[in-house]
Amino acid sequence: MKKTYLYAGIAIFCWSTVATTCKLLLNELNSFQLLWMNSLIAGVFLLILNLCTGSFKIHKDYNLKDYLCMACIGLPGTLFYYVFYYLGTDIMPASQAFIINYLWPIMSVLFACVILKEKLTFKKILAIIISFVGVAIVIGGALKGFDKKTLLGAVYCILGAVSYGIFTALNQKKSYNKTMTLMVSFLATFVITTVINAFEGALFVPRIEQVAGFLWNGIFTVAIANAFWIMALEKGKTAKVSNLAYITPFLSSLWTSIFLDEKITVNSMVGLAVIVLGIFIQLNNKEKNA
Repeated sequence: MKKTYLYAGIAIFCWSTVATTCKLLLNELNSFQLLWMNSLIAGVFLLILNLCTGSFKIHKDYNLKDYLCMACIGLPGTLFYYVFYYLGTDIMPASQAFIINYLWPIMSVLFACVILKEKLTFKKILAIIISFVGVAIVIGGALKGFDKKTLLGAVYCILGAVSYGIFTALNQKKSYNKTMTLMVSFLATFVITTVINAFEGALFVPRIEQVAGFLWNGIFTVAIANAFWIMALEKGKTAKVSNLAYITPFLSSLWTSIFLDEKITVNSMVGLAVIVLGIFIQLNNKEKNA
């Protein structure tokens, strides 16, 4: 049990730094440039991880069609999710972007109903409505003043959450090895973003001071965080371990306050609490069904 919480704690800590590191890197890069480098590092690291753990041996069990299917399953989570999240983070406060992005558990529920044909219950509908009320509270000031920049950023972050919801539903539908799917998806994302950046003339060689940020993002917030989270879920009770994930946006707000000098607003904390309430309502619904 101690190992379970250790693994979950490492994943949560790594995830909580995403908003801060991305905002710093986005000061000089666009979303596709950032994802281009992050996906390369994440894909290569996951390849090394699969080789070291022996997971890569199962590649013989898959054919070309399987790898294409893995890429299609993974792209909503490794390409669209990150592009939308980076776009949102680039034009609005990082703490707000991260909080709105935490709609993804609710989006996972919604797309489980659409893709996996799960029943859409009253509790699920209530949880979705409550979570969107939380988003409205987070961007309350922008809604009142019709701040187009912040509202557009919120839309991008919601689209990112939608993308991740589709990704989780598709992953449940197919039973491919999770780390192999992530590896293939990030390498596919690297190829796609290479083409986009080459077309836009945006390919670049990272400066020395940027390398640390890319390595942290690619290895720790993507590869290691996901790998340790999978191990935590395998060793512990899913419901209990999943509850720990809700610490992440609160911890993220702390880092953005310290390193980006962003104020922790009452609106953001109340909105986040409401979003988490919606998620807990749905989690309670799942446990009763189980």
